[in-house]
Amino acid sequence: MTELAFQDRESTDLASIDDIEWAVRLLAATPTHEGRDRELLRQWARRADEFGSRLAPVPSTARVVERDDGLERMLLARYTSRPPTVELYTDTLTLAEELVDARGWRAWYPPGSVRAAALAHEAVHAHLHHGPAKAALKQALGHTVLRLGRHRVAGHVAGAEEVAAHAYARTVCELGRSPLLLTAALRAALARPGTPAPRREN
Repeated sequence: MTELAFQDRESTDLASIDDIEWAVRLLAATPTHEGRDRELLRQWARRADEFGSRLAPVPSTARVVERDDGLERMLLARYTSRPPTVELYTDTLTLAEELVDARGWRAWYPPGSVRAAALAHEAVHAHLHHGPAKAALKQALGHTVLRLGRHRVAGHVAGAEEVAAHAYARTVCELGRSPLLLTAALRAALARPGTPAPRREN
């Protein structure tokens, strides 16, 4: 789910925060990680980012449905499995494109790349949902929840799939920065009182 899941509360420029740090913040804001060691979260963020960036191209057979209530839901896109569907929220996509121009980030996010990245992101969620890649991600993260002699059981890390999906989208869409930066900018814009909704054509 391409969700606007966390908010930057600092006055520092968003672009001065690197992609891995945004991934750490996403994990830190994910339930079950309250009180986790920051360095452990950074280790998981790096491993999830590496996993996503190394994934082979993932085809998507899900149907695409466009909706215009993403700003209310704080969503850019969402994958649902029954039936396999990607919901794209056109109002949030429009605001994202406006923010890219307003912040001077067009070199990082070329025209049309926000939509392409959202589709790529959701394709990874489908890939992890239906195939063996989910277990591979667990192994890559190295989070052990149980040891039995020489054997170990790899545990789930909440939020890691999101980090991997963002890294995949950044790589296959050849973006200059992770979509995590853009989702942080969207969240910051929507958190400001009086933020106008993007213009809609008749």
